[in-house]
Amino acid sequence: MVNVIKMNHVSYKYEKQNVLEDITLEVPKGAFLAIVGPNGSGKSTMLKLLLGLLRVQQGSIELFGQDIRSFKHSEKIGFVSQKANSFNTGFPATVFEVVLSGLSRKIGLFRLASKEERQKVLNVLDSVGMLEFRNKNIGELSGGQQQRVFIARALVSEPELIILDEPTVGVDAKNVQQFYDMLEELNKELHITLVLVTHDIGVISDKITHVACLNKHLHFHGDSRAFNALNENELSSIYGHEVQILHHHH
Repeated sequence: MVNVIKMNHVSYKYEKQNVLEDITLEVPKGAFLAIVGPNGSGKSTMLKLLLGLLRVQQGSIELFGQDIRSFKHSEKIGFVSQKANSFNTGFPATVFEVVLSGLSRKIGLFRLASKEERQKVLNVLDSVGMLEFRNKNIGELSGGQQQRVFIARALVSEPELIILDEPTVGVDAKNVQQFYDMLEELNKELHITLVLVTHDIGVISDKITHVACLNKHLHFHGDSRAFNALNENELSSIYGHEVQILHHHH
């Protein structure tokens, strides 16, 4: 099976403080991986390394079988951050324009979009259930709706991998489940590999295929069934008091 991500003995430190230590991780094509761990466990650093925002200090990372240092296919990777929690609601752009901006690497910033490219935007808005809002200002939408738009923006360049950093921060509970249902659909029907950083593993335990428990070291990496079989003592050795937050079920 092809690995979309391969981390081999990766360590990273800020000044003298170790943040990641000897991480070896493989993410196969088509996986839906949840990365979980307490605050300060190195999750954000791992994402920055995978996105090329930080350089590998020790070990190696491959994306789609290619060393990350020579990887030139950034269009294969989409990224969705915690935008719903911090987005400037006064930003003067429509939903359509926000999603279209996801094609700027392909069409350039100042060239008009072709009919085909505009149709792509409409198609991805439809796939995330936001087509009817295409002419609305992005600031008029709820947090959950904004995150669907940002997913559409990530999807419009037809990536093979989408990385999501706590995407439901600021999204109300009712919409969180719908949001994860949508991710499951993207994973299963479009076969997009998903890597999700989350605190709330219980909500999506029936949707993910793999789990990585991170706390500087990789304490667990396996399929979701093996993770759900861990007992509280085993989880407590990784998370301490976080165990109940991570292991509840809805």
